[in-house]
Amino acid sequence: MENDLKKLAVENYKNGYSCSESIVKAAIDTGLLSEECLNIATSFSGGMSSGCLCGAVAGSQMVLGYLHGKNKTNKARALAKEFIDEFKKSHKAACCKVLSSGFDFGSPERKANCTNIVENCAEILNKMLLREESTLLKK
Repeated sequence: MENDLKKLAVENYKNGYSCSESIVKAAIDTGLLSEECLNIATSFSGGMSSGCLCGAVAGSQMVLGYLHGKNKTNKARALAKEFIDEFKKSHKAACCKVLSSGFDFGSPERKANCTNIVENCAEILNKMLLREESTLLKK
């Protein structure tokens, strides 16, 4: 799974999936989530169509919640905060409007910016999931 999640997420985004869908589909394709989760991710792209929370961040949070939520490890909220804190180290914000300000909606520059964000989210998520997987195996 190490590089697959990042590679697949970027590939998904470049092939027409939204930012949130790209992360969730990569998790589905690597066997982490069930296929039904993709539909849930659709409404989270473009900051939930309002410019709020970045869709790639939201998709990553969905994966964390699915794998570590209630009745599983119950670590989803702590991991969600950790994810946001890590993301903000390089992006300063998690708001789609802020992250994409200065780019025209359909421009190649915005697409490149969002591709980088999808890639970074997948990288952070992957690192966290690998760590949590090894932690769970030690128990």
